[in-house]
Amino acid sequence: MRPIPPFTDPFLFIMDEIKNTTEVEVNNVQPTEAEATVCNEAMPAEAKQNEKAEPTTKAEVIEALKDIVYNGGDVERATLEHLKMLYYRIHNAEVVAARDKFVGDGGNAEDFIPAPDADEENFKAQLALIREMRSKAAEELEKEKQDNLQRKLEIIDRIKELAATAEEADKGFEEVKKLQAEWKEIKTVPAERATELWKNYQLYTEQFYDQLHLNHEMRAYDFKKNLEIKTHLCEAAEKLAEVEDVISAFHQLQKLHQEFREAGPVAKELRDEIWKRFKDASTVINKRHQDHFEGLKAREEENLQKKTALCEKVEQLQLDDLKTYAQWDEMSKQIIELQAEWKTIGFTPRKVNNEIFDRFRAACDRFFQAKTAYFKANREKLSANLAAKNALIEKAEALKDSTDWGATTNKFVELQKEWKTIGPVAHKISDTIWKRFNDACNYFFDKKNEANKGQRKEEEANLELKKAVIAEIEKLAAEPGDNLLQSIRELQAKWNEIGHVPFSKKEKMYRRYRELCDKVYDTLHATAGKRRMDNFKRNVAEKGGNELTRERNRLQNVLDAKKQDIQNYETNLTFFRSSSKKGNSIVADIEKKIERLKDDLKEITEKLKTVNEQIKAEIGRAHV
Repeated sequence: MRPIPPFTDPFLFIMDEIKNTTEVEVNNVQPTEAEATVCNEAMPAEAKQNEKAEPTTKAEVIEALKDIVYNGGDVERATLEHLKMLYYRIHNAEVVAARDKFVGDGGNAEDFIPAPDADEENFKAQLALIREMRSKAAEELEKEKQDNLQRKLEIIDRIKELAATAEEADKGFEEVKKLQAEWKEIKTVPAERATELWKNYQLYTEQFYDQLHLNHEMRAYDFKKNLEIKTHLCEAAEKLAEVEDVISAFHQLQKLHQEFREAGPVAKELRDEIWKRFKDASTVINKRHQDHFEGLKAREEENLQKKTALCEKVEQLQLDDLKTYAQWDEMSKQIIELQAEWKTIGFTPRKVNNEIFDRFRAACDRFFQAKTAYFKANREKLSANLAAKNALIEKAEALKDSTDWGATTNKFVELQKEWKTIGPVAHKISDTIWKRFNDACNYFFDKKNEANKGQRKEEEANLELKKAVIAEIEKLAAEPGDNLLQSIRELQAKWNEIGHVPFSKKEKMYRRYRELCDKVYDTLHATAGKRRMDNFKRNVAEKGGNELTRERNRLQNVLDAKKQDIQNYETNLTFFRSSSKKGNSIVADIEKKIERLKDDLKEITEKLKTVNEQIKAEIGRAHV
């Protein structure tokens, strides 16, 4: 139920429309043609798409779907279809890239098998959930419309009965006021019945007031109160010109228009004047709204020029000049940089968005196809490199058990230098042969280090240095100073500069270090939270009336959402706790999220308490 404006006395809240056949014109609440133009201005569908950057990865698409789920599934079907198209476009691009890499590493294109899409199940689940929510919402809305229709029909029938005679009208005055208030509270009805309902409601309301014998003083008082309401709405509309968020200001204006239409009539000689003031304020907001989207169109044209320039850069590459792996790799980096730059550029006009993307993709494909052909032509060289590296591996494995530390060290150094001079091998075996060579080298040097215990002294010295750092952090945690953040950062930098400590004591030292750092940052977090709360209390103290009500509703919605999130996470814990060891990290992460959400609940609850106290204080002042 929409609350009565704070400047309206409930006891004297007469009616939305007072009509008298001899003195008062019928006030049609429906907007004029000019007003409808102001009120019904809609955001272009293309512009809505551009309010938020379009996802560029599958993860971003899934996050966009999760945001829709979080907001109750309130989204247009076209938006869902667009996100679905984006997901599979990105998926197909990943498959093509994986195939190109497979071929570039020496594989045959016909042998390529795409890896299963690990994200698709989650993607489809989010889509299904949104569709279910939209279907449920549609059913609930239709039922609500039918219920509202029946309620409004009953109100019309009752007003018709009370309008039968002047005697009945006089007796039913208070009842009609209540019926009018109830009518306002009832919102959506089936669109095909809306006009009929309004006309009948207006007809029988007019007949009722034609039967009333209200004195001039009461009508004048009602006109005065209605003028106060509409003046307040004009002032609110004029203040919207100061709101930086153009879209938010536009949506707020629509709500003000609804309230303006629902307000009762004013004196006839003031009607044009008050409507002109409200319309002039609306025109300012609508002009800013229009200019905003015209600016978006201009930026889209600018983005098109930037993307066209990138296409030309890739198209102009001289591939015939690339003769070595290094040159191809360097050019690959440039292409990747251009692709990354492409992602930073916003939307282009919708009619050419797909066309310019296809052009850029074709130019990039030309390069990577040429690179694949080059790598195929160099397979013999890859085989020769493999043979050379295998020979070095055999030498390293033959030397690894030597105890002639000096001479053998020199030999291993030479082997490592020679390894670096040999070109690449096929990517699919590169890690395998490197590991074999590196294991042989590490085996020898580990044995050498074992024979040389000297470095243990250095590790023990480092241990004492880190103990000293821990002692300083303990003191800082116990007695936080004004420069707490700077002090902890300096100590962390000092810790990182200290070398290795004995392996057996490494984990215990680091665990204590981490606990103390977390304690210091918890102190910093608590201080920041207090500052946020103090700032909130100051802001709330400056608000009043409907602003406080809206703030309370907003906080309540946030509180309910946080509680729901905690419930969902706690439900998921049951599953992950029964899973394998791999799930332990997930459990820990979820428990941290729950703790953060509970901290948020405490802060939101405190804010709600502050708002409620301010509302009570304002009510108290109003009754004085």
